[in-house]
Amino acid sequence: MHEIVAKQELAPNTHLVRVRAPLIARKRKAGQFVIVMVDKQSERVPLTIVDSDPQEGTITLVFQAVGKSTMRLAQLQVGEAVSDIAGPLGKPTHIENFGLCIVLGGGYGVAPVVPIARALAEAGNRVVAINGARTKEAVILVDELEKFCERVEICTDDGTLGHHGMVTAVLETLLGEYGQVDFVLAIGPAPMMRAVANMTKPLAIPTMVSLNPIMVDGTGMCGGCRVDVGGERKFACVDGPEFDGHLVDFDKLMARQKVYREFEGEARLQYEHSCKLNLPQKE
Repeated sequence: MHEIVAKQELAPNTHLVRVRAPLIARKRKAGQFVIVMVDKQSERVPLTIVDSDPQEGTITLVFQAVGKSTMRLAQLQVGEAVSDIAGPLGKPTHIENFGLCIVLGGGYGVAPVVPIARALAEAGNRVVAINGARTKEAVILVDELEKFCERVEICTDDGTLGHHGMVTAVLETLLGEYGQVDFVLAIGPAPMMRAVANMTKPLAIPTMVSLNPIMVDGTGMCGGCRVDVGGERKFACVDGPEFDGHLVDFDKLMARQKVYREFEGEARLQYEHSCKLNLPQKE
């Protein structure tokens, strides 16, 4: 069991929890994730490790409460415990001194960007961040990015904070302003990552994206997270989750993401209904 030692709602439906997991806290590196089971009947949910404290023995996770399991996780309070956490999983982000790096996060995709921005800065890179969300209420972790980035640009779809528009519009401006950019990282919705990759490919800027396909065990056994990259079949949990954005088949990725959407919606509605009636959960 893994005790929750801190909890914060960063934005509507977006939560931060700090959980006791000493072995993972000592081993984890930027870009890696864990598989969380809220309780023994819960489904497995992959969550990126945003931060860790090896001395305290805790890891920090950020998630959106959009499905049944993440809604249950959001309801746990400080002092309660998560049943199982497996990790760290996935390959760490490849970090070197690239030069000038632009990192983009869309929605709660900003959360996994934070530890990578920090690792890039610690390797001597200049790091510029673009933090995008639908509204100002959904913008998260600006202070965390400002600790490691020389510049943080905020944009919102409705224009209520920062630039009015998409992260790709801000990226286009920055690419023109800086002239030479040596590395780009984008994490967020698949259409956003595809748009970023399409923008940087003609400029031959190395661009990494972090994929979020359906994932069950996190060890390559189930095959649920298979993706096509450069014409080869890869598994996001063991070969990624980060891949060359110029080689990812985003059409197939987005098609697979839709496969279980109807079932996820039904499970969420059933859970919400059961909560209102205060009934035992049906698995």
